[in-house]
Amino acid sequence: MHIKDFAVEQWMNAWETKCRYNVAETCCYSLSLEELFELADESLEEFVASRSGRRLTYGAIEGSPEFLAGVASLYRTVEPEHIVPTHGAAGANMLALSTLCGPGDHVVAVMPTYQQLYSIPAMCGAEVSALHLDREKRYHVDLEELQSLCRPNTKLICINNPNNPTGALLTTQELLDIVEVARAQDAWLLCDEVYRPLNFQGTWQESVSDLYDKAIATSSMSKAWSLAGLRLGWVACKDAELRRRLLSHRDYDLISCGMIDDALGAFALAHKDAILARSRRIVTANHQVLMDWVASEPHLSVVEPEGGITALVYYDYPVDSYEFCTRMVQETGALVTPGDCFEEPRSMRLGYAYSDNPEALREGLGAISEFCRIVEREQE
Repeated sequence: MHIKDFAVEQWMNAWETKCRYNVAETCCYSLSLEELFELADESLEEFVASRSGRRLTYGAIEGSPEFLAGVASLYRTVEPEHIVPTHGAAGANMLALSTLCGPGDHVVAVMPTYQQLYSIPAMCGAEVSALHLDREKRYHVDLEELQSLCRPNTKLICINNPNNPTGALLTTQELLDIVEVARAQDAWLLCDEVYRPLNFQGTWQESVSDLYDKAIATSSMSKAWSLAGLRLGWVACKDAELRRRLLSHRDYDLISCGMIDDALGAFALAHKDAILARSRRIVTANHQVLMDWVASEPHLSVVEPEGGITALVYYDYPVDSYEFCTRMVQETGALVTPGDCFEEPRSMRLGYAYSDNPEALREGLGAISEFCRIVEREQE
């Protein structure tokens, strides 16, 4: 099996602990345990004391009833038995894609997107066609192009909503249109929905799992929930046979997600409104800081994100994005992700919710501006 290097993760592994301003962070400002319980107006001490005598077994192999019910509550028509817990959304995507895809299959995946959605099917032997999202169309799916890419053996269509890295947010009608394309092919539709709770209307976008019987929705406690340290995600799927296969594959590399993670995940989901109110407050304030900053930089441009917490910012300097971003972190301490990690040259992905303080974001963006001035002086 040939595994393509995971460009984004290797970049983050190399630089995340060596920067001063982590403007590459893709999670909403992480919570501590103390902050989580303060938000919930509950006692951390009582939570720990009530569990401190329990043996640290594998726990509920397929997820505790409390966690499964908490996840199901995030959807309109999904039941607890439709949820398969995983190690983060990365584990959910890996599980779903490796279970579904193999030689002889054809997959259509949007680009730019999180690399898993096209590299894992290819790794499993499927042929992958890229549906390139057009900047001029605000990175929304071109339905005619999607239809033109489908073949008789198209088994799966992969999207993510809101999109990472661009922040494009597909509307309910656009999702329904994509569902109809998948239905006409009798194809599965996988949507990575880790940023689904976050848009600027303060509402939940529809999940594909509520729109289509062959939909697979993946998500986690990381991005919108600020709890990446739990390493807890899930697949939402109503198809009983596919769930059986997912659980069978899961036996080989997961077994369970860990009872402590499960308990904290269930607790967080029981207090979801308080956590999401915090996340939405951070994202809304910082989004405006980002847009004001881009408008002040003559060599930068961006399609305004509609959801999530990432933005794909383009620059017009004649510099490769890996060189641009490497020098930036070395010379100013500001870490962003090279656009070439997403096959989008002369661009950089920014995460604008890495702090709950807009001033901290301004400092990080200021360091990026400082590097832009360095590049401009070199080109005089």
